Amino acid sequence: MLADNVEKILISEEEIVERCKELGKEISTDYEGKDPIIIGLLKGSVPFMAELIKYITIDCEMEFMAVSSYSGTESMGDVRILKDLDRSIKGENVLVVEDIVDTGKTLEKVKELLYSKGADSVKVVSLLDKPDRRIVDIEAEYVGFTIPNEFVIGFGLDFDQKYRNLPYVGVLKEECYK
Repeated sequence: MLADNVEKILISEEEIVERCKELGKEISTDYEGKDPIIIGLLKGSVPFMAELIKYITIDCEMEFMAVSSYSGTESMGDVRILKDLDRSIKGENVLVVEDIVDTGKTLEKVKELLYSKGADSVKVVSLLDKPDRRIVDIEAEYVGFTIPNEFVIGFGLDFDQKYRNLPYVGVLKEECYK
């Protein structure tokens, strides 16, 4: 069982749903009349994005990008674009959906890329923020939860592509990744 490897539940499914409702309302107000393009960063953002967009009440479009900078438990800082956007974003207001802001390196590169493609504005909504690990001076404009420096899984977050399907955010037992 996946849950057997969870040391503790950090954020429950109910807490995530409630926070998505709040974020959706805030984003809807802030982007009123701007029709944002909401870009999910694959694969980790998918459960969060699916929950969040239910509560965004304005016109918006969805896109996806796949970027990678991780190997096992460590962010390598070498960001690679695995899947680019399917459309132009020139002159558009972009909202990037991220599962976690960790070192900030991936987010910095993604924002640079989106601006280089002509986006008018690029803001970020992240389910989790782990400021203790930040290397780059970057913040998400919208944050679900600020968490301590623990190895988290679930609700899209993985370890070697596993645990994404847990309905909550939990801490992985150390013996599973050491």
